[in-house]
Amino acid sequence: MDRDLALNLVRVTEAAALKAAKHMGRGDKNAADQAAVDGMRRMFDTIHINGVVVIGEGEMDEAPMLYIGEKIGCRAKDDVKVDIAVDPLDGTSLIAKGRPNAISVVAIAPEGCLLHAPDMYMNKLAVSAKAKGVADINAPLEDNLRNVAKALNKDISDLTVTMLDRPRHEEMIDKIRRLGARIKLFGDGDVAAAIAAAFEYTGVDMLLGTGGAPEGVIAAVAMKCLGADFQGKLVPYTDEEKDRCRMMGIDDTNRVLYLDDLVKGNEAYFAATGVSDGELLKGVLYYEKGRAKTHSLVMRSETGTIRFIEAIHQLEKKPEYAI
Repeated sequence: MDRDLALNLVRVTEAAALKAAKHMGRGDKNAADQAAVDGMRRMFDTIHINGVVVIGEGEMDEAPMLYIGEKIGCRAKDDVKVDIAVDPLDGTSLIAKGRPNAISVVAIAPEGCLLHAPDMYMNKLAVSAKAKGVADINAPLEDNLRNVAKALNKDISDLTVTMLDRPRHEEMIDKIRRLGARIKLFGDGDVAAAIAAAFEYTGVDMLLGTGGAPEGVIAAVAMKCLGADFQGKLVPYTDEEKDRCRMMGIDDTNRVLYLDDLVKGNEAYFAATGVSDGELLKGVLYYEKGRAKTHSLVMRSETGTIRFIEAIHQLEKKPEYAI
């Protein structure tokens, strides 16, 4: 894939973030999500790829745009064929309530290289590159905390574990507290939370717990670009979800999905733009005279390049798809 594709993906997440940020604190998460979808979709139409959405806003009958199976991009004869995973607004409730850590994200890989994760739960573990190989999603919690702390040259009491604030995690939360580690709970947006575990400046050392499987695949692309680690196990609750796992070739749902299961090969891109301020990225800022500022992250797994991009947008001079 062309390395210039990375900057085009940033334009996609910027467009979604600029649209969604207009709805911050207005209490309508559906309107915010639709705005992000519209901005992202229009920008994708300008990019020279032959893409298929493998993780999107839902099935064809559930979402008008960016649905699973939708073909997007310019789709010219020589355009590269890619799998696309999108979350135009990771944290719809966050932006509706004016809370931090909402982002817009896109991940792509060559055709056939992203796991087509069904919309079900996934048990997740994410750690930084320094702790890669020392944590195992099947290992006892106390072993993982001890091994990650050792890899990071920390005491367990200085370790920060982040996880979704959900009743299903209460037992794990109690155990982590008894073992002496710190906990940082978040309400929504587990793509950003997983990636935060890979960056020292966020203060997050480890992500644990159960969240959405599609978001897990998107986070896995980012972690692969960062040389970090991500492990997952699908958690189907219904017979239909179990059937979908079997259709994907996963008969044993106790099977651990490692990075190479979630993202095949070593050629993938990840881009994200902050919508509201968070540990990972700053949110959209609006200035006088129709100007706005965005803060984005873009990465490429093949080279390991990590770019943070701050952009000033003259919104009056931009085409309709970017404002």
